[in-house]
Amino acid sequence: MSNSLLTISQITKESLRVLKNQIGMTKSVNRQYDDSFAKSGAKIGDTINIRKPNRFTVSSGQTLSLQDVTEASTPLVLDSQKHVDFQFSSKDMTLSIDEFSKRYVVPAMTALANDCDFALTGLYKQISQSVGTPGTSMATLTDALAAKRKLAEAGCPVDSKLSMMIDAEAEASIVDGLKGLFQSSNQIKEQYEKGMMGRAAGFGWSMDQNIRKHTVGAYAGTPLVNGGSQTGAALITDGWSSGASALVEGDVFTIAGVYAINPQNRESTGQLKEFVVTAGISDTSGAKTIAISPSIVTSGALQNVNAGPADNAAITVKGAASGVFPQQLAFHEDAFVLGCADLVLPGGVDMASRASDSDSGLSLRLVRDYDISNDRFPCRIDLLYGVKAVYPELACRIYN
Repeated sequence: MSNSLLTISQITKESLRVLKNQIGMTKSVNRQYDDSFAKSGAKIGDTINIRKPNRFTVSSGQTLSLQDVTEASTPLVLDSQKHVDFQFSSKDMTLSIDEFSKRYVVPAMTALANDCDFALTGLYKQISQSVGTPGTSMATLTDALAAKRKLAEAGCPVDSKLSMMIDAEAEASIVDGLKGLFQSSNQIKEQYEKGMMGRAAGFGWSMDQNIRKHTVGAYAGTPLVNGGSQTGAALITDGWSSGASALVEGDVFTIAGVYAINPQNRESTGQLKEFVVTAGISDTSGAKTIAISPSIVTSGALQNVNAGPADNAAITVKGAASGVFPQQLAFHEDAFVLGCADLVLPGGVDMASRASDSDSGLSLRLVRDYDISNDRFPCRIDLLYGVKAVYPELACRIYN
């Protein structure tokens, strides 16, 4: 029986199916597809609104106390248009979809999925909470349990949507260290056969080759708070070594006497509040005004510390100056979001097709042209997306 020609729609749908199976960290975050662009299509730079999970307050007593349900949202700029480009002959169109997928689609979607994961792991710079000892590999569940405690104290939902993304070195260390401790025989089998952990300590564990390494700023001196009772997203400091000190985006530090509080009961957790530097800074005077996240809030509904910093309170930066440390990630699904929209379908080409679904939150566009001189079909598969740390307090970095 003769082969029937593959259609552009078949290839596009197969590409989406493969991409859904290839994504790593992307599979564990909140993924949202905006269908408002379904007819006309979006382009790079467009903005979509990401729905945030509803939050409610608890009332006491018999009296009904209705509260308005307002669907909160946050804007997300679609700033990443990534594509894989290749070409195939008219003869290749006679292949079965399985063979075509093996030769073209799977390698292309693996590269595209890798790019999505790389963008998401880069969001570690927006995460202030951290555990672990810089320079010490994970070999037990100690760091994972410490991360889970931090998330719980930050008001993280207690459910099955917690994930742990670690690099290959950490995976090798901890799988070997814990290979006999799981109760599930199927998980032990997976450890031996696939080198993967499955679920442990409340997290779904996965290895991700895109886990980032953070290079700490070349700081020096004995940094102190310059002026007591500061609040907000900037901290005035001094005591840095004159002319020889820098902080970079993503550096984490604590302030003596400034403790985190549980957002539900406003009680101190007994753990120093961690802050992350949101913009690199260096100077020659030994004094810095540091842009930080989260903002220091000492009262009201958004209070996040027990008290503002005292004048001359000591500042401690995590990790040795200029040290390079992997940033394993423990997080709840709602900490990060990847948003997609349909791209514009161009005219004047041989064929163009889109495939999307709300289940995966992904949308692909495939465009094919024809090169008459060489009997080739230049082809590109595009993904338009944006990523954001919507609730950074629902994530924790693990320094190793």
